[in-house]
Amino acid sequence: MWETRTPLLLVRHGETSWNAEGRWQGHADPELTPRGRAQADELARALAAEQGSPWTRIIASDLARARQTAEIVADLLSLPLELDPRLRELDVGAWSGLSREEIERIDAETLRAFERGEPTIRPGGGESRLEIRERTHAFVSDLTKHRAGDGVILVTHLGVIRALLPGASPTHAEKIEALAEEIAARPIDRHRRPEDGVL
Repeated sequence: MWETRTPLLLVRHGETSWNAEGRWQGHADPELTPRGRAQADELARALAAEQGSPWTRIIASDLARARQTAEIVADLLSLPLELDPRLRELDVGAWSGLSREEIERIDAETLRAFERGEPTIRPGGGESRLEIRERTHAFVSDLTKHRAGDGVILVTHLGVIRALLPGASPTHAEKIEALAEEIAARPIDRHRRPEDGVL
């Protein structure tokens, strides 16, 4: 059944210290905490125990938190690992490293528009939700052309997963199954999507 389809397993990275502190990360590069490493190890062991899984490779964001999560999974499953910057989190520009309360003090109007799901708002002067949707959609479309039939684990970030699967809200090192062809066939959502929530 999988010969002409591209099954995906979308995995959110494990916890970082900035996650624990409620700081917005974006393209900043904090590493996994010991808890985050344990989460990745637990996920890897659960995947290793699955019978007949289609996974043949892992592609991860090149940011440390995703790369480290992917390395733990790749090592236990003996799968090749590739890094791709198109799987990076939404760039939140000058908001990176700040808490929501700090952002509200310096740019409350933009924060409110972003939290309403406005697709063209650039948090902290970074990247809009429309831009991350276009970036990640192009990545998945490439997979359908060049990796058809492969089972691919994507280790990435909450913003990327929400861009590809509206309404998804995985916790750290949680996985969601999807088909690349189904994602690629959907038009890019260019409208407000309040279910995106915050990153």
